[in-house]
Amino acid sequence: MINQSLLFALPLTMFGVILLLVYINGRKKEQFIKNYLQEKKSNQPKKESLLELLDTIVPSSIVMNEGEIQEKLINAGYYTFRYPHLYMPIKYIIVILGLIIISIANYNTMELMMLVSVLAIWVVISLIVPDAILDSRIKYYRSRVSRQLPFVIDLLAVCVQTGMTIEASLSYLAKEIRHFEPKISLLLERMNDRANVVGLEKALDEVYDHVPTTEMRSFVMTLKQSLQYGSSIYSTLTTLSADIRQVTMLTVEERIGKLAAKMSVPLILFIMMPIVILIAAPGVMRMMGSL
Repeated sequence: MINQSLLFALPLTMFGVILLLVYINGRKKEQFIKNYLQEKKSNQPKKESLLELLDTIVPSSIVMNEGEIQEKLINAGYYTFRYPHLYMPIKYIIVILGLIIISIANYNTMELMMLVSVLAIWVVISLIVPDAILDSRIKYYRSRVSRQLPFVIDLLAVCVQTGMTIEASLSYLAKEIRHFEPKISLLLERMNDRANVVGLEKALDEVYDHVPTTEMRSFVMTLKQSLQYGSSIYSTLTTLSADIRQVTMLTVEERIGKLAAKMSVPLILFIMMPIVILIAAPGVMRMMGSL
C-alpha cells in the first residue's frame, strides 16, 4: 500500500516541480523587465539574487523563454512558425502524461527503484530529445544554406553583370528562387526587409550571425567590401563561388578518405575476431580435452 501511494505521489511531485520552474521563469522575466525600465544610478556591485542563481543552475531544456525558443526556430529555418509559446507547455504535458502512464501501467509489475529509474529516464528523454532534434535541424539548415550558396552567388553575379544594383539583385533573387529554394528565398527576403530598416551592411552582419559558416562569411565580406569601396563585384563573385565549390569538393574527398579507417573497426570486430576464434577454438578444445 505504501509503494502504491508513492507511485501516485511521484508524478504529482514532478508536476509540482515543473510548475515551480515555470513560476521561476515568469518571475525572472518580470525582474528583467523591471531592471530594464528602471535605470540604476549606483554602480555598486549587487548580490546575486536567488532567481539569477537558479537561472545559471537550471538548464535551458527545463526553463526557456519565448524569445529563446523563437530564436532557435528562426535559426532552424522556421521563419513563419507562429506558436513558439506552446513549445515548453507541450514538453511539460508530454512529461506529465508519460509519468502517469508509466506509473499506472507498471506499479504492480515493477519494483519501486526500477520504476523510479524508468521515470527519471523518461523525464530526461522528454526534456532533452526535442532540444537535440531542434539543434540538429539548425546544423542541417546551416549546412544546406552553405551548400546552395554558390548557386545563389552565380545568380547574383549574373544580375549584377546586367546592370542591377546589389539591393535590387537580392530582392529579385528572393522572388525568383522561391519555388525551388524556399528556405534561401525566405532568408533573402528577411535580409531585404532588415536592409530597408537598418541598412544593407547591418543586415549582412545579421545574416552571418544567423548562418555562421565560412562560406557565408566570405559572401558577406565580399558584398560589404563592394558597398564600401565601390569595386567591381562580378569577377569577385564568380571567383568566390568557384572557391566555395572547390572547398566543398575537398571536404567530400576528405570524408571519403576517412571511410577506410572507419571501416577497419567493424572489419576487425565482426570479421577478423570471429575468424581467429574459429581457427583457435579446435586446438584449444583438444588441449582442454587432453587435460
